[in-house]
Amino acid sequence: MRVSELVGLNWRDIDEELGMVMVRSGKGNKDRLVPLGEPALDALLEWRRAMPIAWEPAGPVIINLRGGRLTTRSVEMILQRRIAAAGISAGITPHGLRHSFATHMLNNGADLRSIQEMLGHASSRPRNAILM
Repeated sequence: MRVSELVGLNWRDIDEELGMVMVRSGKGNKDRLVPLGEPALDALLEWRRAMPIAWEPAGPVIINLRGGRLTTRSVEMILQRRIAAAGISAGITPHGLRHSFATHMLNNGADLRSIQEMLGHASSRPRNAILM
């Protein structure tokens, strides 16, 4: 996900049974389904249980201590603090993590087109084309 998509995520966008997230893209205004691995889903559900305020099914997933939606800048600052605390000096950004994910998937046999779709890249195929 792009950071802007992450901070725009609402609980109703997560299908726990299917392990999928409906990502509402601000870029190109297209929605897409993205798989959510079991460890990530478990972490999200633990986060929901531990939330300091009552959660709403239509409310934001990523919140600040006052219950408001985090900004993209806040996510970047949190990431930078975590990176520094881990003793990593490389210039890691949310966008760099996105590229690392794509490279990891590609290097481990994932289909390029599938990766592009997960990342929300524009498609050159007709909208009604069937994916093989």
